[in-house]
Amino acid sequence: MVDVVRFARHISLPEVGIEGQQRLLARRVLIIGAGGLGSPVAMYLAAAGVGCIGLVDDDVVDVSNLQRQIMHSESTKGVLKVESAKERLLGLHPALKVETFPVRFDPDTFESINFDSWDVVVDGTDNIPTRYFIDDVCRLYGKPWVYGSIFQFEGQVSVFNHMKGPVYRDLFPVPPPPEAIPSCAEAGVFGVLPGVIGSLQATEVIKIIIGIGEVLRGSLLVYNGLDTTFRHLKFEPSEERPHVSSMDDARQLFAQACGSTRTTNDRDLVQEAEAPTMFNQITAAEVREKRDAGWDFLLIDVRSHGEHDQARIIGNNGNIPHDSILNHLDEIPQDKDIVLHCQGGMRSEIAIYALMKEGFDGSKLYNLTGGLMAWANTFPEEIEQ
Repeated sequence: MVDVVRFARHISLPEVGIEGQQRLLARRVLIIGAGGLGSPVAMYLAAAGVGCIGLVDDDVVDVSNLQRQIMHSESTKGVLKVESAKERLLGLHPALKVETFPVRFDPDTFESINFDSWDVVVDGTDNIPTRYFIDDVCRLYGKPWVYGSIFQFEGQVSVFNHMKGPVYRDLFPVPPPPEAIPSCAEAGVFGVLPGVIGSLQATEVIKIIIGIGEVLRGSLLVYNGLDTTFRHLKFEPSEERPHVSSMDDARQLFAQACGSTRTTNDRDLVQEAEAPTMFNQITAAEVREKRDAGWDFLLIDVRSHGEHDQARIIGNNGNIPHDSILNHLDEIPQDKDIVLHCQGGMRSEIAIYALMKEGFDGSKLYNLTGGLMAWANTFPEEIEQ
């Protein structure tokens, strides 16, 4: 029964009403990852009146988490994150049902989670193989899932497999090379960024459950915290994505994704059948070394014009915002090596995928790892303001 006093502000919205609140109460949402993104997602869904929340995470609370993982506290250091989170969520809404799974989400633990019983799945991970496994399993079970990703000052949100819409592999067909996605410990993350992205994810979950608004289906939302901009990248189903028709397929693809994120020595052992690297990742130091050795290439800034005007790498060959790059294909030669960069490395990767879909050779495309920030940290004298 709906608590009309607790949820009065929701019920007073014509788009929600008592019927919408009842739908929230009747739904089960599985959140994979109880850290930076999982914190705001779980807390807002609990406060909004979702009837049951499942939490999947095998980690324990560490003091380094507290800069951004707001479900946890000093008093729960060393405690399993799912248990710390459960205590916090029940403090928000005592009638909430919370199911905890202190495991890593993978083919070995999948059955223990009773996946088919959940209505919506939320990605709160920072693990690439797990993200691809979520996508494959949601396709098999017909579950919509809400994607979120954060890196330094930038974040992404989208909704996959909603009403038979595009899936994650339509946007990113194969896992990136291991050096493409550094961990939060390696690259850093702006403390409030998970709050922004996680809140957007929770918004999409509620819209899916109630059936209101326009869901981010076939649309990738990219947020930049430094210039406070939101951009949309539209995408369609792709015929190039791997075929998944059984759990055996999902398990095999998961193993391949894990293989693509091994150490350099381990990668030498990966069989040729595994997913290939589709384009190149390159560091600022590697670019300058190759440039000084005579490398003939173009350096293109895919940030907004405003960002480019504020600060840019000396000697860059132009500024084409990533969300309009397909309108400037005639300005980008296909027979030359191209290095693309943004602020932190996410938008330039999106631009590269867009170019590859238009027939550009991935072997000639390079993503500047860490973007302008990495270049400024390495060679500050080569930044013009």
